[in-house]
Amino acid sequence: MKRTVLIFSALIIALFSLMQLGKYVLVQNTSSAEWIIAGIAIAFFFIGILINRKSQQKETLKAGRASSSQLSELGLSKREYEVLIHLSEGHSNKEIADLLFVTESTIKTHVSNILLKLDARRRTEAIAKARELDLIVR
Repeated sequence: MKRTVLIFSALIIALFSLMQLGKYVLVQNTSSAEWIIAGIAIAFFFIGILINRKSQQKETLKAGRASSSQLSELGLSKREYEVLIHLSEGHSNKEIADLLFVTESTIKTHVSNILLKLDARRRTEAIAKARELDLIVR
């Protein structure tokens, strides 16, 4: 939480600094307002990309423990493994579909395949077996 506050504080400071720089450039009459706005937009674009990359790296480190050999032994595809991780986080089929940008029926198919491959009758049983196999973080 503290880190998030610090990041947003730094972004606000950067925004104010860029605005002051823009005001200075306009007073000096050396550049047009469009160039200043474009510079600010480009700066925040790259900041957003950096933040996104860092958050995605943390998610993959936190979520996945299984190696590709473990997954191939069980016959789970990478997408089914992603669905299994979201199931373990308590998401519904609709929520998982929204997160993975697929239809809800696709998620139902993946859940059915997961249940078959882990020899489980229910989602909770599949999650418990996945934890026993150390596929997902407890």
